[in-house]
Amino acid sequence: MKRDVRILLLGEPKVGKTSLIMSLVGEEFPEEVPSRAEEITIPADVTPEKVPTHIVDYSEAEQSDEILHEEIVKANVICVVYDVTKEATIEKIRTKWIPLVNGEAEKGKKVPVILVGNKSDLQSGSSMESILPIMNQFSEIETCVECSAKNLKNISELFYYAQKAVLHPTAPLYDPEEKELRPLCVRALSRIFTISDQDSDGILSDEELNFFQKSCFGSPLAPQALEDVKSVVWKNTGEGVQDNGLTLTGFLFLNTLFIQRGRHETTWTILRKFGCDDSLELTDDYLYPPLRVPQGCTTELNHFGYQFIQKLFEKYDVDKDMALSPSELKNLFSVFPYMPWGADVYSTVCSNEKGYITQHGYLCQWTLTAYLDVHRCMEYLGYFGYPVLTEQESQTEAITVTRDKKVDQEKGQTQRNVFLCKVIGPRGTGKSAFLRAFLGTNLTKQQTAAGLSSCYTINTVQVNSQDKYLILYEVDVDTEFLKASDAACDVACLMYDVSDPKSFNYCASIFKQHYMDSGIPCVLVASKADLPEQKQQHGLSPSEFCYKHRLLPPIPFSCFGQDSPSTLLYSKLALAAMFPHRNGSELSTTSFWLRVTLGAAAFTVLGFTFYRAFLKLK
Repeated sequence: MKRDVRILLLGEPKVGKTSLIMSLVGEEFPEEVPSRAEEITIPADVTPEKVPTHIVDYSEAEQSDEILHEEIVKANVICVVYDVTKEATIEKIRTKWIPLVNGEAEKGKKVPVILVGNKSDLQSGSSMESILPIMNQFSEIETCVECSAKNLKNISELFYYAQKAVLHPTAPLYDPEEKELRPLCVRALSRIFTISDQDSDGILSDEELNFFQKSCFGSPLAPQALEDVKSVVWKNTGEGVQDNGLTLTGFLFLNTLFIQRGRHETTWTILRKFGCDDSLELTDDYLYPPLRVPQGCTTELNHFGYQFIQKLFEKYDVDKDMALSPSELKNLFSVFPYMPWGADVYSTVCSNEKGYITQHGYLCQWTLTAYLDVHRCMEYLGYFGYPVLTEQESQTEAITVTRDKKVDQEKGQTQRNVFLCKVIGPRGTGKSAFLRAFLGTNLTKQQTAAGLSSCYTINTVQVNSQDKYLILYEVDVDTEFLKASDAACDVACLMYDVSDPKSFNYCASIFKQHYMDSGIPCVLVASKADLPEQKQQHGLSPSEFCYKHRLLPPIPFSCFGQDSPSTLLYSKLALAAMFPHRNGSELSTTSFWLRVTLGAAAFTVLGFTFYRAFLKLK
């Protein structure tokens, strides 16, 4: 919505333009009227719509055509004033003023016009008989107000309608010539209907209608008012009401009716509540609410976020098979202007035997987006109507910004649930297979699988009986780490091919250059462990290298065979990410794993003790 309104008054000399302005400001008819009033600004707090309003007068005697053109360009709305007692001033509306204002403007981009019939105190009848043909001829005319500057009749109403024409314009919503909603308006209202149809049955039930009404207007409809609304729709369009609920056809008809009856503000209130601007696009303020993420912190969905996207999944999983088929996925994103998930999503998260994204994979993909690009994640939530449906201020309520990783290291523990692992190794090592194996796909299945490959995969792993999200990112072998941030991650997986004697050199070089003194834990993975092992052409064997640098011994990996690959290796990666302050030798000792297990057991016993004490108090 516009932050201020600029109203320009035009019309023939002596029709009372200046008198109208002075009567509004002084609340009485002026004894002396100047040839032109100076520009007046009415503060926001005294206007009905709570926006500053600038009122500009025009005098043909004092101002040039060039100044007039400049003022027309700056104006948000034009009030063309005529004298109700003089037919000649009415005719000038058609022949002079409207062609001057909008003669060269494109359809849909014309400045709104209010016709103002002044001096109604001098005439007992109405001028509307002469005005109606003009209103029918020019679609940019919003309304006509007959008033009197002398007895102050309809003066406030005149400027209210002028404000309304700017803040709640007709042109983006409705085509008066075709007498129907414009396509962009239909698109915007259809999105709102789909969002509000929370059970996805194509009908707004009484409960859904009342939630919608309360969200947009602050209070639900009374039962009788609700029945009256449906009755009006049913009488005018047979398809508007089904199973005692409002269909999309009925919803669109209702908004058409509001506009035709001059209640544009009702439709605009709905559109703006769901994030639309005056061009019926979603505003940046709505899609990208400000969120500060300090350096060293990461972003995750919190319980509000997961609860919301879980409900979305349940809404669109029509066959309740715990997976989204391509058609269900398309319906899910029908409220988007584009398809946000590409073909690579099927290589990024888990899918079922039919190739459909499972519920688990769906949650993983959202988690990945929230971690890698939180602003994109909030954009997606905005398209789904998160602030309206959850009754929260913005999508930031769905996001948790974690504390700085340095604090985690100092305290020796982390509250984060999502960790990034960069998988680094020379070409041909099997990094892509390693990523796909994380989704439970063995080499045989990978070779037969179709689809676009992804440099990311994400899944959950169990660490200390807790589910944690682990993101694997395959670093391109041609990538050069130019700065510390290029190597930044929660854990680095350095992978070499046991069957290639030159393979380990690359890993050793990367470790010394970027990870040896970084504080980032590293895990070495000996891939293709099903093949005969070759002696590596390095000064130290991989095991000796790990011992020297206090790393875990190389962990063998192979996805060859019919069985799904083991998840133990991925759990070790997540464990190293969770405890970066511990070196590899500590992580590999039995005593460390015993301490973790005993710690979890002690916490359980302590919790049970508190629970028993609580029961006694009750």
